[in-house]
Amino acid sequence: MSVEHDDFSLRRVPADRRYSWVSVALQRFGQVSSFHQFLLGAVLGFGMTFWEAVLAITIGSVLLEIITILMGVAGTREGLSTSVLARWAGFGTGGSSLVGLLMTVSLAGWFGVQNDVFAHGLHALMGGPPVWVWALAGGALVTAIVVFGFHAMAWTAYLTVPAFLALAGFSIISALGDHSLPTLMSEPPPGPAMSLAQGTTLVAGAFIMGAIMTPDMTRFNRTASDVVKQTLVSVTLGQYLIGLIGVLLAHAAKSADVVGIITSSSGVLGTLILVTAILKINDWNLYSSSLGLVNAVQVLLSRRLDRTTATLLLGGLGTVLSAIGILDHFTTFLTWVGVLTPPVAGVVIAEYYVVRRWKPDLEAGRASGELPSTCPSWVPAALICWAAGAAVGIWLPWGIPTVNSVFGAFLLYVLLGRRTTAAAVPAATTSSGGSKTRS
Repeated sequence: MSVEHDDFSLRRVPADRRYSWVSVALQRFGQVSSFHQFLLGAVLGFGMTFWEAVLAITIGSVLLEIITILMGVAGTREGLSTSVLARWAGFGTGGSSLVGLLMTVSLAGWFGVQNDVFAHGLHALMGGPPVWVWALAGGALVTAIVVFGFHAMAWTAYLTVPAFLALAGFSIISALGDHSLPTLMSEPPPGPAMSLAQGTTLVAGAFIMGAIMTPDMTRFNRTASDVVKQTLVSVTLGQYLIGLIGVLLAHAAKSADVVGIITSSSGVLGTLILVTAILKINDWNLYSSSLGLVNAVQVLLSRRLDRTTATLLLGGLGTVLSAIGILDHFTTFLTWVGVLTPPVAGVVIAEYYVVRRWKPDLEAGRASGELPSTCPSWVPAALICWAAGAAVGIWLPWGIPTVNSVFGAFLLYVLLGRRTTAAAVPAATTSSGGSKTRS
C-alpha cells in the first residue's frame, strides 16, 4: 500500500512528512472540544458552583497537560506511535504488543460506543431509517476518513471544529442571553453536590486515553515546542471553553441533560453540529486502535498488517456491533479496560526521561530515520510497574485515581528500572520498516 495511507505505522515519520503545529493542534482541539466535553461540563455544573468547576477543571487539566506534553514530546522526537515507541520506552517488543492490544480493544470499543451515540442522535433528529442504518452510515463514514490517514483527518478537523465553535458561541447567546452571567457564576449548583475530588477525577479520567495516545498524533509535529504550544492551546481551550460553557448551560437550564439543553437553545441545526462533532474524536479512536493492532500483529505473529486493512477490520467490526446494539453491554467492560491504561504513561515517561536504558539506541538512529537494530523482548520491571500502577489507581483511597495510577507506575519504575532493565530478555532484531527476527 502507499506510504501516505499507511502513515508510517511501524516506522519513524520523516521530517518532510511533518505538519505545522496549527494543523495538529486543530485535531487535538477537535478531540477535546467534543460532545463528551459538553457533557462533562454539564455534569460538573449540575453538582458544583461555577468556581468549584473552574478549580476542578484547572487541577485536572494541569495534570493532564503534564502527561500529554511528556508523552507528546517523546512521540515528536522519535516520530513513533505510542505502541511502537513502547518497545524502547520500557516495555520491549512483547510488552509493546500488550500495549497495542490494550489500545486496540479499548479504542475500537469506544469507537463503536460513540458511533452508537452518533446514530441515536441523528435518528432522534432526522427520523427516517432505523438506528442501525444510521450506525452503519456513521461507522462507514469515519472508517473511510481514517483509511486515508492523517491528512484526511486534518481536513475533517478543518470542517468540524469551526462549526463546533460556532455552535458553542450560539449556545451562549441563545441559552444564556436571558440570564445574568454574574448570577449563574455565583449561584449554588442545581443538583446534588459534587466534591472537588469527584470533579477533578472526572476531568482527569475523561481524557487520560487521549494523553496516552498523544504520540500517535505528535509524531507528525516538527519540534518539541510545537507539542507544548498545541497542548496548551488545544487542551486549555477545550477544557475551559467547552467545559465551562457546559457548566453555565447546566446552571441556566437546571439540568445536566446537555442534549436537551442544546436542542432547546440551538434547534436542529445546532444539535446536528453537536452530534457530528463526535466524528472528530471518533476518527482518532479508530486511528490509534489501528496503529495498536498493526504493532501487535507484527510482534506476535511476525506478519505485516498494513494500517488500511487494520482500519477496515476494526471499523467494520465496531460499526456492525454498534448497529446491532451489542456494545451497550460493553461500556462497563471498556471502563475497566481503561483502568489498565494510565500506568502505560507512567512507565513510558519514567523510562524515556529518567531511566533512559534504551534512549541512546533511539537517539543513534534518529537523524537517519532508522529504528534501533535490536530491542528487548520482555522487561519484567515494566510489567510489575504496570500492574502495581493499576492497583494503586483502584485501591488508593485518596487523590485522583487516574493520576495516582500514572505516578505510581512512574515512581516504581524509576526505583526498579536501573536495577532490573539490564536483565531484560534480549530478543528482537529490527529493520527500519518494522520487521523483526529472533536473535
